[in-house]
Formats: sequence, structure tokens, C-alpha cells
Amino acid sequence: MMNTDRHIASAFDRDLEGVQALVLRMGGLVESALAESADALELGDASLARKVMMEDAVIDVLEEQVNSECARLIAIRAPTASDLRTVLAVMKIASSLERCGDYAKNLAKRSIVLTQMGAIPGAAGSIRRMARLVGLLLQEALDAFIARDVPAAISVRERDIEVDQMYSSLFREFLTYMLEDPANITACMHLHFIAKNIERVGDHATTIAEQVIYLSTGSLPNLERLKGEGVIQPGGQD
Repeated sequence: MMNTDRHIASAFDRDLEGVQALVLRMGGLVESALAESADALELGDASLARKVMMEDAVIDVLEEQVNSECARLIAIRAPTASDLRTVLAVMKIASSLERCGDYAKNLAKRSIVLTQMGAIPGAAGSIRRMARLVGLLLQEALDAFIARDVPAAISVRERDIEVDQMYSSLFREFLTYMLEDPANITACMHLHFIAKNIERVGDHATTIAEQVIYLSTGSLPNLERLKGEGVIQPGGQD
């Protein structure tokens, strides 16, 4: 009986490793999509933006595979409570990554529109820096998940305040440009939604980090994450 239990546990571990590999592949694609979308905006490269939009379908398919494999794991392996917690966390992480892919796609879509408009000085560079920071946090959150590294997860959760502060600064900057010249309103609104999309990716990186804490401690952080002082949170999520 003990040999059978070990065999079942070993099979579950192998299956779980396969699912986690799919999640890591999703993460890599999302990180690339975010970086390429920001590059497309800065370079005015519509073809690169369209590439990002087309490749979002791959991320969607991977999420479906993760959900299917997780459902199979639950049905066939009958995981213990702790193992079930891991499977559910994997599904939540995959869902977060799929949403991040959607945000990168929205960024790419708006960057194409912006190629037809006058540039807002410094905006594309600021967007790229924000995207780079968020991409790094996302990567670190996924690394923390694989290593079950709680201190690294806590660091990601705390550093998201930097993203909030960057977003708030950009929002004020865009508002200034709109007030100075009504001709800037349309471009600045698109840029605002792009910045908001990136800020949302940062929130999902935080969600992934919280799942790492949950897996390791059995509970989610019970303190609300601090937002940046004076951070403006207007509506307008795509």
C-alpha cells in the first residue's frame, strides 16, 4: 500500500511539474508581449504591435491547457488538501497571466492608433520604463512561485507601490498636456489607458506573489497592500 501511495504521489508531482511548465511558458510570453508592446509604442512600429495582438491567442490556448490539466489532476489524482491548494493556485496564476496578456494586447492596439497622432514628448519612454519595471516584477513573482520563496514574494508585493507611483505621475503629466492644448486630449487618453493597463499587470504580479505566500503559509496576507501616497485611481479599465 505504501508503494502505491508513493507511486501516486510521484505521478502527481510529475503532472504538476508539467502544468507549472505551461504556466512558466505563459509567463515568458506575457513578459515578451509587454516589452514588445512598449517597444512598438516607442518606435511607432505598427507591425510589431500587430504581432503582439496575434500572439495573444497562444497565451489564451495555454491557459485553457492549464485549466484542463488541473481539472484532470483533481479528478484522477484526488490530491490531498495541500496539493489541492497548489493546483488551485496554479489555476489562479494562469488566469492572472491571461489577463496580463490581454492588457499587453490592448497596449499594442492603442499604440497602432497613436502612430497616426502627434507624439506627446517623453511619454513613450516613460511608458517603456514602467513596462520594464512591471515585467521584472512579474518575472520575480513567477520565480518566487517556482521556488516557493516567501521573502521574494513579499518583496514583489511591496515594490508594486513603485508602479502605482509611476502611474500617478504619468496621469498628472497627461492631464497637464490635455489642459495646455485640447488637441492633445485624444492621444493623452490613449496613453492614460496604456499606463493603466500596465498598472493592472503590476496588480496581477502582486496577486501571483500573494499566491506564493498562500501556498507556503496556508493563508493570504491579511493586511491591505499600501498604494503610493497620492496615487490617483480613476476609472477606465479596458
